[in-house]
Amino acid sequence: MPKACARHILVKTKEEAEKIKKELSKGADFGKLAKKYSTCPSKKRGGDLGEFGPGQMVKAFDNVVFKKSVLEIHGPVKTKFGFHLIQTVYRS
Repeated sequence: MPKACARHILVKTKEEAEKIKKELSKGADFGKLAKKYSTCPSKKRGGDLGEFGPGQMVKAFDNVVFKKSVLEIHGPVKTKFGFHLIQTVYRS
């Protein structure tokens, strides 16, 4: 079964996610921005969600982690929790 490791920044609005993505595109540190802005408890670890398999996250999140390119920052991705910026660190 495939496994992946990802990190994310979760915020309430699409606008906020887009603003943070712009900072990231200018070279800002993902972990620092996760600690500053994310509403997920994973923010303490710089947004790191650790390793997980397909089906352990909501579908929209899984679709990014298991189908999109690794190390690129994807999003904003809307889920029932809010808007995510997602970076897959590795996938096996």
